[in-house]
Amino acid sequence: MTVWVDLGLAAAALALALVLRPWRALVPDGPPWPWPWLAWAALLPLFWTVDRVLAMPVMQPLSGACLLVLLMGWPMAMLALLPVALLAAWLAGLDAAEAMHRAVWLGVVPGTLALLFGLALRRWLPHHVFVFILGRAFFGTALCTAAAGIASSWLHGMPGGLVESDLMLARWLAAWGDAWLCGMIVAIFVAFRPQWLATYTDRLYLSTRPDS
Repeated sequence: MTVWVDLGLAAAALALALVLRPWRALVPDGPPWPWPWLAWAALLPLFWTVDRVLAMPVMQPLSGACLLVLLMGWPMAMLALLPVALLAAWLAGLDAAEAMHRAVWLGVVPGTLALLFGLALRRWLPHHVFVFILGRAFFGTALCTAAAGIASSWLHGMPGGLVESDLMLARWLAAWGDAWLCGMIVAIFVAFRPQWLATYTDRLYLSTRPDS
């Protein structure tokens, strides 16, 4: 049953991303190709399989999906998760069900929660650069990644040999590791290369209008 839940979530995200056709922004005469997007996506298979590669089940994989969404936007990030999952399966010898499970709960779910969290911040908080960095990149990443991990445990149960309290602590710590990486990288990009963040614009977050 849980496999069908994973399949449904993955298919829905992929179908919606395809309908939105985000690749239209990548035109030959447009902005330079965002190599940081590709570099971060290339690291995700390593993050997703660290527990298998090191043979330590309690070591929770990092997600990286929240930063991917901030870099690429949600539709393009969802499309990028497919090759990431395939590379993770090849790297750690995962079967199709496990690869899809990781794609959903390390990619689709935290990435989608990050999008919704970001929309809520934009709706109810001031459009300030520190709201973007601390709210979306740092605290948003921690909360969304932790929520996805807890939901995965609730739906799929505990991996063999692990105690629930230990697993919850490990996932909470991993979520803050994700948040630290995401917050640091986003802060650097906002300061020096804001064009590398598809979800950020100086016009919105550095506006001096009284209502901003």
